[in-house]
Amino acid sequence: MSAEKQRNLFGTDGVRGMANVTPLVPETMVRLGKAIAAVFKDRGSARRHRIVIGKDTRLSGYMLEQAMASGICSMGVDVLLVGPLPTPGIAFITSGMRADAGVVISASHNPFQDNGIKVFMRDGFKLPDEIEHRIEKLMESEELNRMCPNGAGIGKAFRVDDARGRYIQFLKGIFPSDMTLDGVIIALDCANGASYANAPMVLEELGAKVHAIGVEPDGENINLDCGSLHPEVIAEEVRRTGANIGIALDGDADRVVFVDERGDIVDGDGIMAICALDMLDYERLKKKTLVTTVMSNIGLEHAVEKAGGKVVRTRVGDRYVVEKMRAGGYNFGGEQSGHLIYLDYSTTGDGMIGALQILAVMLKREKPLSELAAILEKCPQCQKNIAVRERKPLEKMLSVTKAIHNAKTTLGQDGRVLVRYSGTELKARVLVEGPDHSMIEEIAETIVEVIREDIGE
Repeated sequence: MSAEKQRNLFGTDGVRGMANVTPLVPETMVRLGKAIAAVFKDRGSARRHRIVIGKDTRLSGYMLEQAMASGICSMGVDVLLVGPLPTPGIAFITSGMRADAGVVISASHNPFQDNGIKVFMRDGFKLPDEIEHRIEKLMESEELNRMCPNGAGIGKAFRVDDARGRYIQFLKGIFPSDMTLDGVIIALDCANGASYANAPMVLEELGAKVHAIGVEPDGENINLDCGSLHPEVIAEEVRRTGANIGIALDGDADRVVFVDERGDIVDGDGIMAICALDMLDYERLKKKTLVTTVMSNIGLEHAVEKAGGKVVRTRVGDRYVVEKMRAGGYNFGGEQSGHLIYLDYSTTGDGMIGALQILAVMLKREKPLSELAAILEKCPQCQKNIAVRERKPLEKMLSVTKAIHNAKTTLGQDGRVLVRYSGTELKARVLVEGPDHSMIEEIAETIVEVIREDIGE
């Protein structure tokens, strides 16, 4: 059995669930903090070990932060508290401060009632499956209790007051030095999340006029009718303000969705097409290859291949995209949902890096986003989600496998079907691509109904 199958706590993007409900309770977080510290502590070294902890703007972040910090300190490891900061910012700080690991307390795009834990290694990359499995096994072991020091060996916690400033300077340094955003009007939605302070400042200091919304977090309004899950909100702001572009981040700012000057949505597939083709033109796309997931539209493959490149697909999850990129020596990849990974600059998905790259292409090409996005001709695609009681193996549900087989037979070579479980929510996701909207809508709904009958809530 693989390490991934044996994991009970970690999903496709760390730990996720409702705050103050197992496992997102203080008791478990103390234990998790102890296990993380134990894994990353070099017990043969006399130096002080340090782990960064950052969070988004959720109310429960205070509770979980304190519990996690207590567990880490109890193992003789110091804690660096950076407060609210985007997930990619915490990866940057972890690497930049030469910490032993970084912990992000966030449930990304989920509602405020949820929370989660993501962990970065000292190089800023997310944990591989085998280390997550090792942490889980250690949490279950009595050995963990015997590893706790006492006396002067207990860790300390420190506030890092300039973390936000460091990250802002890093982002500004990525934008081409011979360009400014003078005269560019930007509508920006920070989802009342972790980017509420840094994202507007980056764009304004580069010269843009910014109309910012979603910048008044109260602990409960993160992702609430705003951000990348609700691009219609920033679309309306673009129309209202006459902005040149709309940028919508999610709660932890590791993903981004755009709106062009007309108010039309441009998702991750569109942005990957624009940037991949630009990088191909300037011979900056390593091995002429874009890495994306099975969720991306087949039209993205066609656009990249037409320009002389190729697309490599991987399973859903930005960390699997990163793993494929590192293994293959590639430097650009992402997801349809808006995770954009530029390994030349960052170790993980970063919504603001994606935004700065698109703005640079717009200025360089002297074209509006609507014209740039026209290079991607999407195949009709239908996606449906259904809440489920359990993640029962699909192959064990005969009615579901039959429905999927029938759908693939109907579509033949003209489409594809993908059915999977969400790694962060108790939901099944159905994707169907094909030549006709009404056909794929009907096929997707048929599969959803069969799933509902078997394991629906």
